[in-house]
Amino acid sequence: MAEDIKTKLGRYKTAPFDSRFPNQNQTRNCWQNYLDFHRCQRAMAAKGADAAPCQWYFRVYKSLCPTSWVTTWDEARDEGTSPGKI
Repeated sequence: MAEDIKTKLGRYKTAPFDSRFPNQNQTRNCWQNYLDFHRCQRAMAAKGADAAPCQWYFRVYKSLCPTSWVTTWDEARDEGTSPGKI
């Protein structure tokens, strides 16, 4: 499975189509991938496993989300006031 992820990451150019978010506005897709990345990191750290599969979510949210949003969300997460469940 790790090889599949590494292969996909190697071919990665931009966020692929996600049928959960079919509309042009990709705000929810951005937010969901941001949450999924941090959830994945937390779960992998708890298991003591390699967090390489989490890089998929990281790349997707980095390509979809404006930097100012990510900065704001990171600050809120650091302060413990993030509205998302991570």
